Amino acid sequence: MGGVIPAPPVPPALRPYVAARTPYDVDFGAPGVHRGLPSTTITLVLPLDDPLRVSWAGVPASLHTSWTPLSGLHTQPAAIHHDGSQRGIQLALTVEGARLLLGRPAAEWADTLTDVEAAPLPTGLRELPERLHELPRWAARIALVDRTLAEMAARHGDLRVRAEVAHALGLLTRGVQVTTVADEVGYSRRRLGSLVRAECGLAPKAFQRLARFETARRMLGHRPLADVAATSGYSDQAHLSREWGVLAGCTPSTWLREEFPFVQDQSSDDEAASRA
Repeated sequence: MGGVIPAPPVPPALRPYVAARTPYDVDFGAPGVHRGLPSTTITLVLPLDDPLRVSWAGVPASLHTSWTPLSGLHTQPAAIHHDGSQRGIQLALTVEGARLLLGRPAAEWADTLTDVEAAPLPTGLRELPERLHELPRWAARIALVDRTLAEMAARHGDLRVRAEVAHALGLLTRGVQVTTVADEVGYSRRRLGSLVRAECGLAPKAFQRLARFETARRMLGHRPLADVAATSGYSDQAHLSREWGVLAGCTPSTWLREEFPFVQDQSSDDEAASRA
């Protein structure tokens, strides 16, 4: 089946902006649809062989085909259509990374399926798929992506998220209550909500909901569901299952049956990166 290609960790200088850089080569065996789950990051995919076809799950009219698909933060599952196999590199950019690397706040793409051409975004990104396709080895492709992102970070060095908003997002990701976060950064709850929405496109509670879901996703398949629910901040296993029904369009068990070979590769890659 293939899966995630072994790769060195994201370079330290890029880690605040690139949560994951995932090269993949997957043979699904037959045409079908792969789930794209919500997260606290902006997704940018660089396919190697064919443009990527993405829609919102259950909404065929939303189908978007592109060589540089980009999606902002969202609270519904996406459907990634394939002809039986896929190769490419997927980037998960943090909210701060959206500003520094793409030159725009992540809020501009909230609940949106678009692409680099439509945004429009830096020329270096538009050229990447073709340049990657010309390279014969994964190591060279990954190095090119890292080099391009580093150049973009240097170019937009003055476009940073306000320090207090970045701090607030970090606290929300860790599950700190919104009122406590507002007190910590010195804003009223209403003012904090306005600033967070302006930066990422979601209210603080919605961003926190995605962070909790993301935490649970990383643990699925490695721990019992009850432990996953308790550790990631759900009131119980039933609460976890209800949230998965909304955000993923399926139960955790169904997702594991569909995705586990790929998830297992991804988890191993993430663990290796965290140890490096």
